[in-house]
Amino acid sequence: MRIQRLKITNWKNFQKADVALRDRMFIIGPNASGKSNLLDVCRFLRDIARGQGGGLQQAIKDRGGLSKVRCYAARTNPFVEIEIHLGDQNGVPSEYTYRLGLSQEPRGSRRPLVRYEEVYLKGKVVLQRPDDNDRDDPERLTETHLEQTAANKNFRDIVSFFNSVCYLHLVPQMVRSPESGSISGQGDDPFGRTFLERMAKTPEKTRRGRLKRIEQALKIIAPHLTELSFDRDEKGQPHLIARYEHWRPDAGQQNETQFSDGTLRAIGLLWALQEGTSLLLIEEPELSLNAEIVKEIPAMLSSVSRKNKRQVVVSTHSRDLLSDKGITPEETIILKTEKEGTIVSLASDDPTVMALYESGLPISEAALPQAAPLDAIQLSLNFENGNEAP
Repeated sequence: MRIQRLKITNWKNFQKADVALRDRMFIIGPNASGKSNLLDVCRFLRDIARGQGGGLQQAIKDRGGLSKVRCYAARTNPFVEIEIHLGDQNGVPSEYTYRLGLSQEPRGSRRPLVRYEEVYLKGKVVLQRPDDNDRDDPERLTETHLEQTAANKNFRDIVSFFNSVCYLHLVPQMVRSPESGSISGQGDDPFGRTFLERMAKTPEKTRRGRLKRIEQALKIIAPHLTELSFDRDEKGQPHLIARYEHWRPDAGQQNETQFSDGTLRAIGLLWALQEGTSLLLIEEPELSLNAEIVKEIPAMLSSVSRKNKRQVVVSTHSRDLLSDKGITPEETIILKTEKEGTIVSLASDDPTVMALYESGLPISEAALPQAAPLDAIQLSLNFENGNEAP
């Protein structure tokens, strides 16, 4: 199952957005335009669906309250709304539609409330709230049916889908020193604090197979690497061990505390691509990697999507990554900032982008300039002749 269409109203940077998604998508836009916030819609639904340790109230709390989730430009319509269309393949009518509208208690603790929650299966109503039970007991509207096992039997496929969403933005320092940070309050560990423990819990045969494939890739990325393995030290702590060609036979071994940022991020990416078949959200996979390696990432994502039938959505600033001529305008989401919020559109809906793309230019040349900050040139002009930045 994959997301075919995403509609949001008053979600963080976005007053309104309605975008069709393919198996592989790339989100581009200026800094602070909302690339992470667009990905966070899926994480939010996942955090709700996890129920125990999650649920609606916790998911909103982890994001600073509904006032922090609601778009700052929301005036006439104060409600946050999310609509997801799910199906097995592109070009086929959606199998499921999930709609969630949120409001807030007018006084007191100002808890978020379910304004409406609806599920449709092939156009037929499966769930429609509020219902008579909600009207008899308004306290029920503090929870969604996504998080209630007793209530979601008829649409548990949706719950399983949201529950399995995977998000990756690995921070090398968190892998090297997991004690230096805390696990994200948003129901997962995207930054890598428990990355090695997750690897340790993977069945040995599966882990060995994944590491062997990563090893083959690292031999290209990290010169002189000859072997990548997994081990535990005398205290039982898990470690990644790399062996390198070296003129001294015993001097070419390192563990993750000595790996470069690029090596650790590459391992995290390559592991995540093999870890399941669920929706995978990746932030800026190009960080710390050589440009020639970055250019190969789209082909890797395409291969994973094709073999594992896995949908992958990536945010990026990288011209090198977007230079892959296999990336199409239909796979590219452009974010543009305006005073009343960020505008979301597909590159295929932009005549300028399409004209450039059809002339033979890759997305890096056809679409990326459309997502650039309008006043970027002022960065250099502000410092000319010793002038201070405003």
